[in-house]
Amino acid sequence: MANSTKDDGGFIANLGKIYGMYTGGFAAFVIVLAILEQLGVSNQVIGYLFVFLTIGVYALIGILSRTAEVGEYYVAGRKVPALYNGMATGADWMSAASFIGMAGSLYLLGYDGLAFVLGWTGGYLLVSILLAPYLRKFGQFTVPDFLGARYGGNVARFVGVIVLISASFAYVTAQIFGVGIIASRFLGISFEIAVFVGLAGILVCSMLGGMRAVTWTQVAQYIILIIAYLIPVVILSAKVTGVPIPQLMYGQAIEKIQALEPTLGVVKGHTAVFSNAKGEINFTDGLNFFALIFCLMVGTAALPHILMRYFTTPSVRDARKSVAWSLFFIFLLYFTAPSYAAFAKLEVYQNVIGTSIDQLPAWVQSWGEIGLVGTCDRPDAAVRYAMCKGVTGNNDGILQLSEFRIHTDAIVLATPEIAGLPYVIAGLVAAGGLAAALSTADGLLLAIANALSHDIYYRMIDPHAPTKRRLILSRVLLILVAIVAAYTAAQKPSTILAMVAWAFSIAASGLFPALVMGIWWKRTTNTGAILGMIAGYGVCVFYLVMTQFYGMPLWFGVKNISCGLFGIPAAFIVTWVVSMVTKEPTKEMQDFIDSIRVPKGEVKLARSEDAIAH
Repeated sequence: MANSTKDDGGFIANLGKIYGMYTGGFAAFVIVLAILEQLGVSNQVIGYLFVFLTIGVYALIGILSRTAEVGEYYVAGRKVPALYNGMATGADWMSAASFIGMAGSLYLLGYDGLAFVLGWTGGYLLVSILLAPYLRKFGQFTVPDFLGARYGGNVARFVGVIVLISASFAYVTAQIFGVGIIASRFLGISFEIAVFVGLAGILVCSMLGGMRAVTWTQVAQYIILIIAYLIPVVILSAKVTGVPIPQLMYGQAIEKIQALEPTLGVVKGHTAVFSNAKGEINFTDGLNFFALIFCLMVGTAALPHILMRYFTTPSVRDARKSVAWSLFFIFLLYFTAPSYAAFAKLEVYQNVIGTSIDQLPAWVQSWGEIGLVGTCDRPDAAVRYAMCKGVTGNNDGILQLSEFRIHTDAIVLATPEIAGLPYVIAGLVAAGGLAAALSTADGLLLAIANALSHDIYYRMIDPHAPTKRRLILSRVLLILVAIVAAYTAAQKPSTILAMVAWAFSIAASGLFPALVMGIWWKRTTNTGAILGMIAGYGVCVFYLVMTQFYGMPLWFGVKNISCGLFGIPAAFIVTWVVSMVTKEPTKEMQDFIDSIRVPKGEVKLARSEDAIAH
């Protein structure tokens, strides 16, 4: 991996050996840290080594993969094999929401939290059937590229960029929020500073080499995140059941939880509460449960940073295979998340509840200092958590379940400490969470920077801009966007899952109808698609902003994390109605649509003047 691409053939041919050695090296690194812990090295030093050395590896890959070639920067030269593109997509997909937030939502919501699992995985079926192969056949660099070609130039492209930036910004803010949580806990610095510290690793990976560097970095990050996610819960499964297969054995943990809950005063089998900055969201009603699934599914099929991944494969066939591999690599984590939640809850019930307030383990104080764990018994006994408002303890000095609060974003990261596992396991999980957040942040920031430099500057402002200027502009914009996102994350606008859900609804409302109808309904007109995108995006953002920040009553009781429930149909309806009353696309445009539906052969681009004229 270097500036020139002449050695790519040898590099790609040896990917298995290269990443096999990388995995072995990482395993050796963890073993060395475990030995150091036994020799008395402090937890803080171990935390620093995990965070900085893993980020250093990602940065090294980014530097070695640097490129100044446009095709390599935007689409990795279209040389990424399906297996590794699937792994990179899995890392791109498995953000802080999946790694940090999902098991936490299942911990607090029980089976209601499966809305996230069903929505996110189901969305990949839409990607594979409706979009990925056809966008790869189109063969350009970005999603706005397709919108510009299909709907007549710069207006559609500009609207697409606005939607892309809005969705990606909400998403990347959540990732930086996750990085801030990890850095603040394991580096012992304030959250507000930690979010900016985390930017260093993000920027080095994505700024130098674009999609090429991000791709090979994300493969490395996936390896770390999946190892980090599986090891703690495998250990807990072996500890509780004697069988190290948590995905099959967590039923025993649930049985023990059910046996303990009556003694702890739990009436229901789960706590149907999900906390965000606005308070409590209840998923016990079917409308919000299925609305969230719908929005996450459709949003998955419209996220620009995910769709961009399928521009990097060598062929249309590889794009289809890449989707299948993506699902497999995502499945490994999602299939494990329920077991993580079950074993974590069992550890809390057995090791935390019923403990003397004065003898609570040190991790309660550590996580309490960043506002994610606390008790409601006495103000002077432990760090009080914001959710304790309105909760009064019985002041008996013993921690009751009703007096204990743990944030959804702390479950996965804190479980090794809750279970009393060696601190090196906690550091490993932190490294995994960091890998998940960084990998997705890399892809998102790249999508935003590419949209601004390629779709706005190059396509609309200066079509004759030299390559060097375009790449420099992309890198400068990437830094600026990252800084603004870090500042926003430092304000703690909501939980990770809530911010990610907003991004999905925005993308689903603004992009999905135009992409799907543009491929599958040749009658879709330029005006119809543009107005549909504006309508869907406008309705979605209006509902989100007004309910979240201005106290507007909910429509039909639908929570704003599912604001796409109103934006998506608005976009489809407006696109259809306007397309029916405006002149149908030219024959050249219809031939273009036919050409991208066929796996083989050339793409027949419509003449720009014909596309714009109609």
